[in-house]
Amino acid sequence: MGDPGQSPSPRPPHGSPPTLSTLTLLLLLCGHAHSQCKILRCNAEYVSSTLSLRGGGSPGALRGGGRGGGVGSSGFCRALRSYALCTRRTARTCRGDLAFHSAVHGIEDLMIQHNCSRQGPTAPPPPRGPALPRAGPGPPAPDPCDYEGRFSRLHGRPPGFLHCASFGDPHVRSFHHHFHTCRVQGAWPLLDNDFLFVQATSSPVASGANATTTRKLTIIFKNMQECIDQKVYQAEVDNLPAAFEDGSINGGARPGGSSLSIQTANPGSHVEIRAAYIGTTIIIRQTAGQLSFSIKVAEDVARAFSAEQDLQLCVGGCPPSQRLSRLERNRRRAITVDTARQLCKEGLPVEDAYFQSCVFDVSISGDPNFTVTAQAALEDARAFLPDLEKLHLFPSDAGAPLSPATFLTSFLSGLFVLWFCFSK
Repeated sequence: MGDPGQSPSPRPPHGSPPTLSTLTLLLLLCGHAHSQCKILRCNAEYVSSTLSLRGGGSPGALRGGGRGGGVGSSGFCRALRSYALCTRRTARTCRGDLAFHSAVHGIEDLMIQHNCSRQGPTAPPPPRGPALPRAGPGPPAPDPCDYEGRFSRLHGRPPGFLHCASFGDPHVRSFHHHFHTCRVQGAWPLLDNDFLFVQATSSPVASGANATTTRKLTIIFKNMQECIDQKVYQAEVDNLPAAFEDGSINGGARPGGSSLSIQTANPGSHVEIRAAYIGTTIIIRQTAGQLSFSIKVAEDVARAFSAEQDLQLCVGGCPPSQRLSRLERNRRRAITVDTARQLCKEGLPVEDAYFQSCVFDVSISGDPNFTVTAQAALEDARAFLPDLEKLHLFPSDAGAPLSPATFLTSFLSGLFVLWFCFSK
């Protein structure tokens, strides 16, 4: 159900081709990669193969050739195709490495900027010889555990973000602005990618009821090289800790350990986890005997998953078999719909999906505290959504299936990411 939408596609950077110092920065960016991940070698070969195209390092050597197909541009495209081929060959050993994923997206941006076709000749392998001389003092290497800063330095623009939430019955707002009311019982994954795993465990609000609420949340921040040790966070109703399972409040003793932290302004009812190394913020709340989950996550992180990780409520919404319609008139209700509408209207004046979810939850449970749950979810969306025009959704039926066009778009997007990240 909902107002299906798609996340914004990356936009090509503007301006002149990158200078030698920019390419050197690209080398520094990936210098922290694991020894088995050969992205550093790919970058070194790319820099070497483009030196001769720059007229001794002059940034003007390639200007004007990006769209016109000049000699410099042709050689530059050959170098980029070789660079892309190298990254594909090392994709398996670099899986889960954000610097690798950033490099892949950087190649894509440069190929679009210079109008390069994906098929065509590649650059010859660089000759083996003495190490390249340093180009003099350059900008310091970006912090490998500061995702936003590293992305902006590489792409010349801030990263894109996605938002997902689960609250109340539960109602799930997916990354693609689908809004479903779910009957899911037991443990279901909200997220499952190379960097993050989030599982929600739900149970019926009452014996024999179809409606369920989230009673437990498990979040795993996966081991990431020099940034963090693997950390597990678990919350249950009436037990919302302000620390990870091991008692720590950060990512551990690694150099970037502080890039993962837990904060709480209202102990026992509101916890915020910030993971700067993957551009992610998570808010967990307890209201009306249930747990709510809200996340703002970098697009690259949200899309870094394989075909085996296809079941994610934040990606595809609730499976059709698990969706409930909020428009059913024969559902048992603890209080009347009119009374629930009056209670919800006080804090949710816009009759959008959040308002309708509030009416559903309050009328089924008879608990006015569910108005606070829906209001908090709306405020989190207001803070996390990159495009506030998507804040208010006006669904017609929570049980409506995804349209074929939307499903096909999501499926093809997943194949595209998989092809780039894991093919050789």
